[in-house]
Amino acid sequence: MFNEDSRVKIPAILHLCRLGYIYIPKSKQERLEENNIFTEIFKRSVSKINNGISKDDIDRLLIDVSLKLKDDDLGREFFRSLINTSGLRLIDFENFSNNEFHVTTELTYRKGDEEFRPDITILINGMPLVFIEVKKPNNREGVIAERNRINKRFALKDFRAFTNITQLMLFSNNMEYEDGVVEPVMGAYYATPSKDGVMFNYFREEELLNYTRLLKSESEELENFILKDNNIVAIKYTDEFKINKNYETPTNRIITSLLLRERLAFFLQFGITYVERTNREGKIIIEKHIMRYPQFFASKAIAQKLDEGIKKGIIWHTQGSGKTALAFYNVKYLTDYYQKKNTIAKFYFIVDRIDLAIQSQTEFRSRGLSVKMVNSRTEFIQDIKKASAILNSSGEQEITIVNIQKFSDDSTVLESFDYDLNIQRIYFIDEAHRSYNPKGNYLINLLRSDKDAVKIALTGTPLLKEVAKDYDSKALFGEYIHKYYYNRSIADGYTLRLIREGIATTYKMQMQDVMEQIKILKGEISKSEIFAHPKFAEPMLEYILNDLKDFRKKDDAIGGMVVCDTSEQAKELFHQFEKIYGKQEFDYAVVREERAKYGNKTPLKASLILHDVNSKDIRKQEIEAFKNGDIDLLFVYNMLLTGFDAPRLKKLYLARVVKNHNLLQTLTRVNRPYKKHRFGFVVDFADITKEFKETNENYFQELQQELGDEMQNYSNLFKSREEIEHDVLEIKEKLFQYDIKNAENFRLQMDEIKDKKHLTELIKALQNARELKNIIRLQGDDELLDLLDFYKLNQLLKEVQRRLDTLNLIESINDETDNTNLINTALEDIFFQFTKISEEEMILADQLRNQLRQTREELQRNIDPADPEFVTLREELERIFKNKNLDEVNQEDMRDNIHILSRIYSEVKELNRRNALLRAKYENDEKYTRIHKRLVDNPALNAKEIQIYEALLGTKTVIDDICLRNIELVKNETYFNQEVMSIVIQQFIDSQRMNLDFDTTKNINDLIVKEYKQQYTHS
Repeated sequence: MFNEDSRVKIPAILHLCRLGYIYIPKSKQERLEENNIFTEIFKRSVSKINNGISKDDIDRLLIDVSLKLKDDDLGREFFRSLINTSGLRLIDFENFSNNEFHVTTELTYRKGDEEFRPDITILINGMPLVFIEVKKPNNREGVIAERNRINKRFALKDFRAFTNITQLMLFSNNMEYEDGVVEPVMGAYYATPSKDGVMFNYFREEELLNYTRLLKSESEELENFILKDNNIVAIKYTDEFKINKNYETPTNRIITSLLLRERLAFFLQFGITYVERTNREGKIIIEKHIMRYPQFFASKAIAQKLDEGIKKGIIWHTQGSGKTALAFYNVKYLTDYYQKKNTIAKFYFIVDRIDLAIQSQTEFRSRGLSVKMVNSRTEFIQDIKKASAILNSSGEQEITIVNIQKFSDDSTVLESFDYDLNIQRIYFIDEAHRSYNPKGNYLINLLRSDKDAVKIALTGTPLLKEVAKDYDSKALFGEYIHKYYYNRSIADGYTLRLIREGIATTYKMQMQDVMEQIKILKGEISKSEIFAHPKFAEPMLEYILNDLKDFRKKDDAIGGMVVCDTSEQAKELFHQFEKIYGKQEFDYAVVREERAKYGNKTPLKASLILHDVNSKDIRKQEIEAFKNGDIDLLFVYNMLLTGFDAPRLKKLYLARVVKNHNLLQTLTRVNRPYKKHRFGFVVDFADITKEFKETNENYFQELQQELGDEMQNYSNLFKSREEIEHDVLEIKEKLFQYDIKNAENFRLQMDEIKDKKHLTELIKALQNARELKNIIRLQGDDELLDLLDFYKLNQLLKEVQRRLDTLNLIESINDETDNTNLINTALEDIFFQFTKISEEEMILADQLRNQLRQTREELQRNIDPADPEFVTLREELERIFKNKNLDEVNQEDMRDNIHILSRIYSEVKELNRRNALLRAKYENDEKYTRIHKRLVDNPALNAKEIQIYEALLGTKTVIDDICLRNIELVKNETYFNQEVMSIVIQQFIDSQRMNLDFDTTKNINDLIVKEYKQQYTHS
């Protein structure tokens, strides 16, 4: 009975009942089989939330819903009906508790010969809007296998109605997340349906939830009913079942975070959107997206600030975390927020570049917003004076994009206007870390035009001090509302780590002749002119092309971008490219056909993206072609360095030093997740080392300012009975530290182990136990079977093997996707020779700070500061503190410091893990954990660890009983010493038959007395 039902599914159902969901037994699943709507509940609920609705209207509504669920639109029309708050409603969002909430299990989703049964289905007003798939911990292939099965089902035309009606899916194998892996093997994730492949999202709770208030009291009658309904009553009194009912298991935590009624209402109403994309064939593809957890908590933080009367602030979310999507979700959310206050919200998205304006327009329109573009001061004044928030004829929600650099620089935007108290203007200022005022005060004047406006500044990097020379950024934008750092986004799989490839440019002797020739022709020249010269551009391009083609051998779908020193160099490199591959004008349909037939044997395609080359429409077309994979290489200068989101871009060739915050923006063009790639690569022709260090220092200072200075916080087939007893003792010894009575506790302990050698040793011990059981049975000496719980040990063997399989799976995935390319050949017979001289990960300061914090916190968790192993680690760290500046953000020093701190952290964490195992043996009594360790380390005590444990546990039981009767006895030192000595003699010498001399016995006595006195003194 130790399976996914008993360990995950039934506890999850019981937890949902604690959250207020009503359980529907399997025998009562009366519904429309075509879409699994429970008709009786649906009709009753709809009648309740729509006062005065007739029976005929309800029947027609059910027919209409059923028809919409058959549409080939990923459920968009049904979703519009679902969240509709006017007219006939399917859900009451004004009073969400007014709806009916149910949970059932093994509900069959069937169409024709195809069917599947989600482990748990959640119904709102009889509609199956959510389902949960669970697996037991360390199951083979983790949660990936279940996601793959869901992908196949949702791709079936016959399952369209089920795909369309499902809004939210949870997947869990009841394990903690393993951060930094390419595929989510373990953990609890959420997603929304997709035809092309379900995307898993992490959820990390940021609020301190009051479970006493949130959860209903447990009902034993309901628990018995659910256990009987699932034919699993035998688990009721098992220790494993009791543990897995805990509301803090990974599965139950994500259920609370997402399916708590107010949370579920939020995600349904504001956290789901449909996105239209145009594929390579020009066909519109519909995607369904769900809000990421940082966007959710940022939205709640915005509302909390508004509730407090604060109307400005900064959202610091790292690049790639979806800031444009965050703005979109908040158009929906804040519209409703102000509607409840009888106020109309009017939204503006402010950018400082035309390419970002166009990109934002595309992103908002793809999500269904009506977008109005404002490119001048006059247009803005006309717009701001209009009282209506919806200016389009369709009635869609609207946002106005303001390109601030198009404003004239000789006057303010607007001095004053007739203010409408029913209008609340909300400004989203994109890329707020940049200075919007190099020559004038456009942004300040725009924001002052409505001093009562809400100002939400969005940034992917901190507000570096040098960008705010003419105004105080925080005075203008306010304090931070919410923060989501780069290191966390990597752990969550939203961004990738970066690898920098250093390139050396070697001048050959003939270069002097070339320089002379150029000087004769042009006179004195700048370095930029040399970089744009064919003699430089030709070999540079050759290196880029060779490197890109080599990089694409493993995946010909990835692309590259060259960030050029000047627009002239970009043009020259593109010219050299066309000399090799011909004029870059082609039919994309023909390109796709050729590539489908010949793969990466087809010639590379490239595009030149400059503001003065081609029209806006052509540039837009070519950018989309790159995103779709029809163009392989982009040559740019200033464009596409911020906000450009193309996941297939995995090679960035950097030919110039990008300054300040723009550097981080540029580097992170290659950090979007794509397939199974683990890194984005930056090929550094320009040597950005110095600039990256300066930027990282500013980044680190901002982190310290916001989060506090971390540095300050710091056998043979036949055996005799004696041999079998000896083997049993050896197995107990090997397993001593672990809870072998409770399989769930044991599994949690296994999850803490990452050392495959240690797991292999445990497997060997458990396999020996299995073999020993067979030997005992063969010999017919059944009394020996009572020496160990062999059935339970066989359970545990499977758990250890599953944990080892999981580690092997993670390792194989990471090995399979290691794209590091260390082979490089120097180019010959050219005047400039480009050679890769280094390859290293680019480390941002939050990774260093996070490692500092983790190491400090892990040291503070230690319960045995006298442990020689711990003393050695602490002394080593102290020496490092004295001899090395651990907050140095130079890349080499950062790398060394992170390595040192990571090693100490891992060793302390392992020590704390072993301490926790031992502490659990003594009913979480830290005193006896320390005593046990001192005795094991005592060479004068010639005994097995299991004997020491049994003697100490007996001693603890007796002494604790004495102290409970009269704790004042501890104060009487002479009496307490005598009492403890007699107990030690009884437990160690009499019960365990240890041959102890007087000094050893006294040493045991002194250790015990000292621990009790210290506890009494400090309690």
